[in-house]
Amino acid sequence: MGVAQGCQSLGKRLRLGIMGAAILAPVAAQAQASACKIPDRIAVPRLEQPRRDEAVRKPATTGYLLSMSWSPQHCAGGRNPRDPRDRFQCSGENGRFGWVLHGLWPETDNPGYPQWCRPAKIVPQPVLRQHLCMTPSAQLLQHEWAKHGTCMSPNPAAYFRSAEILFRAVRFPDMKTLARKPQTAATIRRAFAAVNPGVKPTMIAVSVDKQGWLSEVRLCLGARMKPAQCKPFQTGTRDGRTVRIAPIPPS
Repeated sequence: MGVAQGCQSLGKRLRLGIMGAAILAPVAAQAQASACKIPDRIAVPRLEQPRRDEAVRKPATTGYLLSMSWSPQHCAGGRNPRDPRDRFQCSGENGRFGWVLHGLWPETDNPGYPQWCRPAKIVPQPVLRQHLCMTPSAQLLQHEWAKHGTCMSPNPAAYFRSAEILFRAVRFPDMKTLARKPQTAATIRRAFAAVNPGVKPTMIAVSVDKQGWLSEVRLCLGARMKPAQCKPFQTGTRDGRTVRIAPIPPS
């Protein structure tokens, strides 16, 4: 069961407690290069609130973005593996990560997505522990809950479980092969579409850093959380842009 077949609406899933989308072992193996090891203790993240230049916005949600980060580039981009913020993901002590989930974001038909919809308490430790291999940063999990999740559910466990169901339904192309030579945004879109039945290249957004290295791939979803055509402001890097892909470091 892939993305197109496996994703039900978040609202229905939250109301009924549905957990039925398939979690595919081969997909997990592609998303993460080696086994993730959760430490005995997870640092408690700090509370997050909107900055002074960030407004609380509560427009009606008309779709979603599933934003997935290419961890090798995140860790290669000047990150300090000894820094507590990046140690779990980038030190290699807890696993070698490939694709990880940045977040599940509510969207609208125009720029100006919902954000910071209600005050957010600290995400409970059991929830952090359950999803740290999916999003390998306790602080990022807290941020995603505060900024995006509070606009989708009053319950962080339900929000992250829904994000996990969607993330685990995505099939990933062979990144080792793609990383052997420069790609374009178009070839990356096509590579994702080719392994995800029902997904078209126009439903996938590609994001690169300032040097042209692949940083994220985002799957555009409609109101019922099925893959949908990306809106013009969601598409990211233009098709012809050359994109380089950082390889997963050897173990």
